[in-house]
Amino acid sequence: QKKLRNLRTIHMHLEGPGPTPLDDPEAAQCIRPMPTFVGANLRQQVMTGDAEAIPIHLRDLPLLFRRRLVCPDVALLHVSPPDAHGFCTLGTSVDWARGAAEHSQALVALVNQQMPRVHGDGIIHFSQFDAVLHHDGPLWVHKTKELTPEEIRIGQHIAELVPDGATLQMGIGSVPDAALSQLTNHRNLGIHTEMFSDGVLPLIESGVINNSCKSTYRGRTISAFISGSQKLYDFVNDNLSVNLKDVAYTNNVEVIASQQSMIGINSCIEMDLTGQAASSTIGARIYSGFGGQVDFLTGAAACATGKGILAFPSRTHKGVPRIVPHLKEAAGVVTTRAQVQYVVTENGSANLFGKTLPERARLLIDLAHPDDREDLERHAKERFKKAFH
Repeated sequence: QKKLRNLRTIHMHLEGPGPTPLDDPEAAQCIRPMPTFVGANLRQQVMTGDAEAIPIHLRDLPLLFRRRLVCPDVALLHVSPPDAHGFCTLGTSVDWARGAAEHSQALVALVNQQMPRVHGDGIIHFSQFDAVLHHDGPLWVHKTKELTPEEIRIGQHIAELVPDGATLQMGIGSVPDAALSQLTNHRNLGIHTEMFSDGVLPLIESGVINNSCKSTYRGRTISAFISGSQKLYDFVNDNLSVNLKDVAYTNNVEVIASQQSMIGINSCIEMDLTGQAASSTIGARIYSGFGGQVDFLTGAAACATGKGILAFPSRTHKGVPRIVPHLKEAAGVVTTRAQVQYVVTENGSANLFGKTLPERARLLIDLAHPDDREDLERHAKERFKKAFH
């Protein structure tokens, strides 16, 4: 068997062990991953120099191919089985896979009998594949966690900011699930997002989400990829009301801004007293990536009736403050202080747009954990002098 060397892989977050598992040193000698979004299976490799993270906004991912900055030799595609006309789909992940398929020298498809057939931009004919592997296995599933009291209160505060008829963007995890769980009494909500998970299903089933007020693709849920449970994958299978699009479209700031009352719900790791948000790193340690946070915060803020929201518990589950005087040394700012609009914790919400630095500090201290406020006040007084009161 011929051993391949000096391979480079470029991808978003991958589930499972990833391309270079920690217990496989030979893989590390052969493969150098270049993730655009780092998950748990590559964080250590990035820190040791065995993988190289690419900081990039989600909307710009297809440009790597279209501007020939990355020229793949092979695109590995996970697709649904072909229909009677020979057309497969990219299933749960269209995002930048569409661009990769268009600009790679060769296409290798894993045709999975259990990959849902999803409508949108992911249609690709079987004849375009240079090699095919057939598979019949379940997709990776995400288990939902029980919401904490703090997360439920965050969801309640977010729900107060969402008007009837709004268009929503959210991701995966406890904060978006908490927000969605509190929207049961809303009406005529829509979805235009980069990704969604199981949290939307109860609202779709009850009719709260019906996409009836959207300015584009009215009546359809629009996303670039999905991740969740088997129930979610069954829901999107051959469902004409769900379209997965190229991420260059879903995350286009002008498209986002054109939506009806666009509400972008995102989170961060920590925020300083001026509103700077570190969302992808813990100090120098790469934890995730830029994703589409800035895309949707910018687009929502540009929407006449929109709101860009950063929501997070005031402390980590280990009790570490998340509203801090200064970001950790070498932390990377994803969302700048000029881009931050609404901030939500379990202690309330505040709109930082147009506020001075001392005014922001006061608002953020009120959102911080009660036991952290005295220390934050002291730092604010030292920094802003008599302007802080």
